[in-house]
Amino acid sequence: MGIDFDGNKPIYQQLISRISSEIIRGDRTVGGKLPSVREYALEVGVNANTVQRVYRELENLEIVETKRGQGTFVTSNQNRLSDLREGMKLEFIQQFIRDMNDMGYSTEEMIKGIKSEGRGSK
Repeated sequence: MGIDFDGNKPIYQQLISRISSEIIRGDRTVGGKLPSVREYALEVGVNANTVQRVYRELENLEIVETKRGQGTFVTSNQNRLSDLREGMKLEFIQQFIRDMNDMGYSTEEMIKGIKSEGRGSK
């Protein structure tokens, strides 16, 4: 299958963001098992060493936990998952603000645009 990666950002960071987003959306369940390193490498079309690094980084961030002989699982720590969700939200908001500022939009124009686009969505 493979993924179209952004050439401006390391692949392992893009995969960390992808898995984190899947967890926040609920596509990967709390306590659920992630694919093996080899399976995920084939699924996304990257080297297994890259996926190994992704899983190691996610474990360092306490987003997943590795159980020896069983695999890698999404953490059951709800506080950590709440922090992840909040952190990603802030990251996207900050990037949005930077991009809009770079294009010359004022804060008022951003707010007006968000309010008009936000009508009808949850």
